[in-house]
Amino acid sequence: MDTDVLDVDTTRRRIVDLTGEVRSFCASRADGLCNVFVPHATAGVAIIETGAGSEDDLVDTLERLLPRDDRYRHQHGSPGHGADHVLPAIVSPSVTVPVQGGEPLLGTWQSVVLVDLNRDNPRRSVRLSFVKG
Repeated sequence: MDTDVLDVDTTRRRIVDLTGEVRSFCASRADGLCNVFVPHATAGVAIIETGAGSEDDLVDTLERLLPRDDRYRHQHGSPGHGADHVLPAIVSPSVTVPVQGGEPLLGTWQSVVLVDLNRDNPRRSVRLSFVKG
């Protein structure tokens, strides 16, 4: 298995497009699977359309589903931080993309994104792993 780790700063963006990095990582490989995994208890990875407002729609939807208030038992950190710990149950911490000839087989409008609503930790690691087919 080939692997690499990306360092991502989410200070200014809650949704970070990783598609370019995934494409670059896969480019020197042949056929197989690329797994994108975020090893954090408060972030996730998704495949969505970007650039047409979907990023803001996703953030708005997640904030409605996971309000930042005092309802959570997990209460350390900033107010509502317990919501951050529920996020990975809704937005998976990983996605796997098939790769053919070094090209991720994403649909026309699909992008791989990091989802991070947590304001307490803007430094994220994202592990890219490739398994040959």
